[in-house]
Amino acid sequence: MREIPATWMRGGTSKCWVFDREALAVPGRSLDEVLLRLYGSPDPRQVDGVGGATSTTSKAVVLSPGQRRGVDVEYTFAQVGITDGRVDWTSNCGNCSAVIGPHALRRGWVRPTGDRTEVRVRNTNTDQLIVIEVPTPGGRLVEEGEDRDPGVAQPGLGVRLWFVDPAGRTTGALLPTGHAVDVLHGVRVSLVDAGAPVVVVPAPALGLTGLEAPADLDADTDLLDRLERLRRAAAVRMGLASTPEAAARATPKLALVGPGVPGRSDAAVRMLSMGRTHPALAITGSVALTLAAGNTGTVVSDYTGIPEEVLRLDTPAGVVTTHPGTRDGLPAVAVRRTTRRLGDATLALPEAQGTGSRTATAA
Repeated sequence: MREIPATWMRGGTSKCWVFDREALAVPGRSLDEVLLRLYGSPDPRQVDGVGGATSTTSKAVVLSPGQRRGVDVEYTFAQVGITDGRVDWTSNCGNCSAVIGPHALRRGWVRPTGDRTEVRVRNTNTDQLIVIEVPTPGGRLVEEGEDRDPGVAQPGLGVRLWFVDPAGRTTGALLPTGHAVDVLHGVRVSLVDAGAPVVVVPAPALGLTGLEAPADLDADTDLLDRLERLRRAAAVRMGLASTPEAAARATPKLALVGPGVPGRSDAAVRMLSMGRTHPALAITGSVALTLAAGNTGTVVSDYTGIPEEVLRLDTPAGVVTTHPGTRDGLPAVAVRRTTRRLGDATLALPEAQGTGSRTATAA
């Protein structure tokens, strides 16, 4: 069997395996085939691989040193399908993005500069620049910290991620249809592209509050079917797919948004990931919600108004805050996440014969 080095890391509320791009180059096998076999897909338990059998733990981060001016690391994200035997390359994961700064410093791709070091990352899925501020006290690499994320039981190293000029990275515009509100299947929605394409659905329009428990939402199969129809219709309206059937599994994301809790939050959010309710919040989705809140007339701004310094989003795990601002003279959204290295490993890749994996085309 071929041996492939990898690092297992937590970023925010997600876990991912981190690979050097060159380590995944296996003669005669596509990148999709390699990842599916390593993760044990397709299988709902991923029992013969390193996948975590949930959408937030079946993720891959593929890295290489930057080749462009002003870019330290090139980063490609892969959502490894659990049961469908496919790898989705259409979007980024903001939680997993948090691991890249500390990993690049540990690898020596970036050298510490004072008490705080900036790592400039280009996400190749969306051509998004992410500037990650990593604490490096006294110019030293540290891997532990006492910061906390909602939904994570243990502390970790806190990093700040700036998503620079995030609007329209996939479709070319913050509001791909040119409208703050569109109507899909009789429901008013906002279609937003920033960080990731997101269809924002007002929870009250479906008889919900936006504060429901994920298990309750996931148990309502009629609701999930209705939301999936809305999501696929949104993919067509945003120009992401030619037909609803052709819509990618991970793109666009869907967010149910309702009024926040006075004194605690500006809006309540329940976001769907791969057809199920996210246990916390997709950080790229929070970027889209932040910019949507800054545009009068969107579903989000109906609840939040125009945020000045911070947006407080009530999620199943707790309140997540984002900060609209500028970076390098461009509009940007900052989010703070924690991260931790869980371990280094050598993964054993069996020979191709008898794997039974399906091949898709990598981005």
